[in-house]
Amino acid sequence: MKNVKLFSNVFSLAAISLAALFVGGSDLLAGDTNQMETAKLAPGWELQDLDGKTVRAADFAGKVVVLDFWATWCPPCRAEIPGLIALQKKYTAQGLAVVGVSVDEAGLKTVKAFAQKNGINYPVVLTDNKMVEAYGGIDGLPTTFIINRSGHIVKQHLGFTEQAEFEREVVPLLAQ
Repeated sequence: MKNVKLFSNVFSLAAISLAALFVGGSDLLAGDTNQMETAKLAPGWELQDLDGKTVRAADFAGKVVVLDFWATWCPPCRAEIPGLIALQKKYTAQGLAVVGVSVDEAGLKTVKAFAQKNGINYPVVLTDNKMVEAYGGIDGLPTTFIINRSGHIVKQHLGFTEQAEFEREVVPLLAQ
């Protein structure tokens, strides 16, 4: 698989990611995250998972999705993963799907070894420039999108986000 050049300077992205650790999330919607009429429809995508199988955004239709752009070398990303693992375990039966979108330039072997070592229990796909652009570019890592059951982005987080904050956002969406 061709190694896609996503960022021109890994060190500047790492610095942004570390700074984002202290920034927190940002609302895409003013006010209630249940206001579907003002939420942006999440872009469709089709990428390869760590076993070489094709995974599509459409595979998660009707689910609440936590779409997390991350990298193995990113300290805030690594800190956030245990919370995402716990969310996937706790809420899968209610319709939650966590999806990791790796932006690692090191490739499949590195990401797969990391996922296995860290017990990642949710699908991980390898991104490409097309997906990064579709989501408006990724300014720092981790960048996480909360997508409701109708496929609309209702929240975006830049930087490390606590599991409890994700939980506060997804639980009401799961009840819909």
